[in-house]
Amino acid sequence: MEISRLKKDKEFQIVYNSGNKEFGYYSLIFYKKMKNKNEVSKIGYVASKKTGNAVCRNRLRRLLKEFFRLNTLKLKTGYNIVCVAKKKAGENITVLKYQDIEKDMNKVLKKANLIESKIK
Repeated sequence: MEISRLKKDKEFQIVYNSGNKEFGYYSLIFYKKMKNKNEVSKIGYVASKKTGNAVCRNRLRRLLKEFFRLNTLKLKTGYNIVCVAKKKAGENITVLKYQDIEKDMNKVLKKANLIESKIK
């Protein structure tokens, strides 16, 4: 499965305004099924200034990107996903590990029904 990035503000706004959302402890996701010709999923990563300073925000985005990089085969295809780091993640950045993000994201994606039950 191929995953590309959401880059344009218009793409983000479509997902925010007409998509669904699910909450986790450290993050929340907005997602929308898209009618792509080749079933490519697109993912955008967001960490606002409320989460912390630039170092904190970049670390959170890197952790989220790493999760999706390692779990591309589990995700259903054809969705646009915006993954937003919450303020709680920024407050705990000194003790936050990849395993914490992984556990939280798996829970959120299962609630949103974006993880395939069987890997092809």
